Order: sequence, then structure tokens, then C-alpha cells
Amino acid sequence: MNESPALPVDGAAPAAPAAGLLGVSPSAVASKEAFIDAMRGVAALLVAYFHCRQVAWIGMHRFHELAGFSLDPSVVIGYLTLPIAYGSAGVSIFFVVSGYCIHRNAALRLAADPSYRLDAGIFWARRFTRIYPVLIAALLLTLALDSISRGFPPVSHKILDNGPHAFLVNLFSLQGVFGHTYGSNGALWTLAIEVQFYAVYPLLFAARRRFGMPIVLSCIAVLNIISGWLLEPKFISFFTSYWFSWAIGAYLAEIRAQPGALALSARGVLVWRSAAMAGAVLGCAAFNVSQYVAFQFWAIGFACVLRTALRPDDRRASSSIVMQSFSRLGAFSYSLYAIHLPIFVCLQAVFFRSALQASIWPSIAFMPVAVVAAYLFYQCVELPAIRWSASIKRRAPSGTD
Repeated sequence: MNESPALPVDGAAPAAPAAGLLGVSPSAVASKEAFIDAMRGVAALLVAYFHCRQVAWIGMHRFHELAGFSLDPSVVIGYLTLPIAYGSAGVSIFFVVSGYCIHRNAALRLAADPSYRLDAGIFWARRFTRIYPVLIAALLLTLALDSISRGFPPVSHKILDNGPHAFLVNLFSLQGVFGHTYGSNGALWTLAIEVQFYAVYPLLFAARRRFGMPIVLSCIAVLNIISGWLLEPKFISFFTSYWFSWAIGAYLAEIRAQPGALALSARGVLVWRSAAMAGAVLGCAAFNVSQYVAFQFWAIGFACVLRTALRPDDRRASSSIVMQSFSRLGAFSYSLYAIHLPIFVCLQAVFFRSALQASIWPSIAFMPVAVVAAYLFYQCVELPAIRWSASIKRRAPSGTD
């Protein structure tokens, strides 16, 4: 597959020559790709259950008032879901992984040939064919599911406008700027940001060739701060407010492309993991004050995790059955991300008339339904889109992905 977690990105494993550029074996490269896919799966599940819990459950505060303390399994499991309150951290993982995957092959080619140039037309064509079949199908599925949900009043407050204007705003990835997300599919706000990243990537690539990635990353960091300060208080979501998290991933791809640059001493690993922990803790601490600020900390924290995971001697991604399972889920994480919320809203409307439940069990029961539906959606819609995207070939030897 080639895309980022709940979001599309070029995640196909590099070819053997790329492995040679890295100075590592193809099996080591495959291990890193397994880790990336696993992180997509983890991120998709985090975000999906974060939303499911919101749609179906009364929330931790009200739950504590009603249930108190008990060894009843439903009560214990309810309390154990507390960390899911920070499940939106999965979005930060998506953005970092997306930047890494999109820039990875270009960074490898630049390392081998500094004169390499990006073919923007081919890049945009592949992004379009990769994203839009899934997006259009997700919008139509949202309309169908929301129509069912509206038949079970009272109508959930999660269902917004399903009209033509909202459809077009989401189709052109302008939700957050000129309108809201489509119907009940609130998760689509991040896909708009992702599409905007892709739209300006050729500009980022050109700037990287001219000035180098450290300078580009520094400028994006400044722009990110200014944009967040000006736009977020006005509830305007634009790519410039999240660009730094994406650019960090691209910067890691640059590091990966330099032979030997990924090696770390034991002390170095400790430092990076400590930084990752600090980012996670600061993100959770900031979450109740500003979700936007929390996203920034989480992105930095996950980038530190990814930095240590990419080192040549780290083979954990392929050594665990759990990680392999997450990796398989990561293959269709875009589909899961694109359709999970309308499914949860519809199930909650049909079974409970959109009333929040004191029991945690409905939210847990809804999750397998969304995962199975996402897999079928992947087989019917996303997989053909992947093949279509892969069929678009370079126009000339100087072209690119």
C-alpha cells in the first residue's frame, strides 16, 4: 500500500536499489515498512475507538458518578478505556507517517542523484487517483448511512449538513476553511489537511533542493506557529497549522536516505525515547487546554519514536504477532478512517436512538462492525484505487513519483 494511516501516502516498500542506497538488507527495509504499517493500524484504531466511545458512551465523568468503584467487568473495562480520551493523538501519528512515506522515495533518489527533479504532474495524478475514489465513495456512504440515522429521531448532533454545498466543500477538501465536514463524517477534516499537504508538496520539494531540508523545516516551523496562532482561535483548519508535523516525517525520510545516518548508540536511543515520552506527556497535559497544542507535542513525540524505530538494528516490527496484526490492519487504515464515524452514528441511532449509554459494551461491540466494513470497503474501493494509482507511469526518465 502507499499512503499514510487513515490517510493515503506512498507507503509501498522501496525497491531493492533503495535498500542498497541505505546500506541495509532488504529484510531490514521490510521490517521498517512493517513498523510503518503497524503504526497506521494503531493510529486508525485509536482514532476510531476514540470516536466510537464519544458516540456511544456517556463519558468518564458521568460514568464515575453512576458506577462508582466496582469489580464488575463492565465497570473495570469502562475505567480501562480512560487512555482512549487521548485517542486523537492518532491524527498526529498519521501526519508524521504521511510526511515520511510521501518524501521517502524522493529523498532516496536525491541522495543518489542531487539533480533529480520531481514530476509534479505525475505526483498529483497518483495522489488524485489514490485518494478520490475512496473519498467519493466515503461521502456517498456517509449520505446513505446518515439517511438511515435520520429515520430514528432524535437525530444525533453528530450529523451535520448532507446537502450539495457540504458535499462539494468536502469533495474539494476545503472543510475547515469554507464549511464543515460532511454529515456525520467529522473525521474528514484531517483528510482535507492531507490533500492540502499533497497539493504543496512539489513546492516543498523544490525548496528542499534549493535550500536543504533543515532550513525548509525551520521555516515551516515558524509558519506553523504563526498559522496556528492566527487561524485556530477562529476555528479555521488549514494545512499551514499542521505542516510542521508532516515536515518532520519528511525530514526523517531525509535522514533515512543517508547511509549510516540512522545508527544510534545506546545513549542516543535513550535520549530519543526520553524525548518521545516527554512529547507524549506534554501532549496529554496540554490536551484539556488546547487540542491543537497537544497535536504538536504528540507529533514531535511520535517522530522521536519513529527515529529510533528506523535504525538498522531495530527489528521489532517483524518480531511480534501483535505488530504483524496491526500491520495488516494498517493496510486498510485509510478505509477505516474514511467510513468509521458514519457507521458508529448509524448503529447508535438504530439501536439506541442516539442516546448515550452507561455501559461500555456497545462501544466495544461497534468496533468489529466498523473494521469488517472497512475491510470490505478496502477490497471494493480502495484496492482498485491503489492499482489505478500504480498504473500511472513516469513520462520520461527524468520524471518521478
